[in-house]
Amino acid sequence: MRKKGLVAFVLFVCVMFSGYALYVSASDNKSKKEKTAASTQAAKEKPAKTAANGGAAALVNGKPVSMADYEQGVARFSHQLTASGQDSEEAQNELKRRILDSLIVREVLAQQTEKLGIKADEAEVNQQMETMKARYGSDENFKKAIAAVKLTEPELKKQMATELAIRKLVDREIASKIVIGPNEAKEFYDKNPDYFKTPEMVRASHILVKVDPKATPEEKAKALEKMKGIQKRIKDGADFAEVAKEVSDDPSKANGGDLNFFPRGYMVPPFDKAAFSLQKNQVSDIVETEYGYHLIKLTDKKPAGVMTFDEVKPRIEQHLKNEKVSQEFKKYIDGLKSAAKIQVLVALPAKAEK
Repeated sequence: MRKKGLVAFVLFVCVMFSGYALYVSASDNKSKKEKTAASTQAAKEKPAKTAANGGAAALVNGKPVSMADYEQGVARFSHQLTASGQDSEEAQNELKRRILDSLIVREVLAQQTEKLGIKADEAEVNQQMETMKARYGSDENFKKAIAAVKLTEPELKKQMATELAIRKLVDREIASKIVIGPNEAKEFYDKNPDYFKTPEMVRASHILVKVDPKATPEEKAKALEKMKGIQKRIKDGADFAEVAKEVSDDPSKANGGDLNFFPRGYMVPPFDKAAFSLQKNQVSDIVETEYGYHLIKLTDKKPAGVMTFDEVKPRIEQHLKNEKVSQEFKKYIDGLKSAAKIQVLVALPAKAEK
């Protein structure tokens, strides 16, 4: 069973930020002088009071950036900052600046897609919607998720169409023009050997008899007796995978209990220790974890090593291309923003000088 950890699971992240991720990453490397200049460019006119903004947080070439989107974005990500213990005044102020800038960037890009006649096909949008709905298991769960971020399905669909158009814009204007030279990937591989080291790994299958953490001693004893019966079947020659399909309480039962390869430390400690102590095709004694009782069969081992260049070449090329796209995307955005008339209509806190 996988090792537990603190996992921040966000049910839904508004699509207006996904196209901005590369830009934010690249912009973090700007000098103070560059950031100050960018802020001055964005605030071409003195901010007006919110009441006079007509529901706009900013104007891009006369088109509004929704105040509601800005406030919802700030509220949503402020909650995440608070939950992670990073809710200082400086962090909150930086969040407000980034939220507004991301919305301005999105509007600039959306206007560029319109200018170049780039659109998302309705079939693409519908497919994307269906894919997103499938992640929630049911329409009811999906509707609850988008309602939680104050979106309706038509609004989400409209945003998704804009997002897909922006992706097409980036692909056409930036990504399609970037080529990784024949020696670049090999040079990266040779200069970064530590990136391609692989730890010792084992492949194991298991059978689980689940036990509730709050189970009574009697319930635990009953589960243990059940596992002892399963263990006897295996010792008597029953096929491990077939027994797993029949009786295991873990989703891996569909694959005969197979958990594929994993490194040390990936599973909870008792399971991890047992799996790495086995020989190939050996079955463990009964192992108790917080999930219940397990039988573990080791099916394969891989020693620590280094991946060959041919194994990782496609991934290196994609990594290098992504880096170049990120750099060019930043330049592309800065160019569009410089050419646009941008009016910030909300009072933003000044960035603290360091």
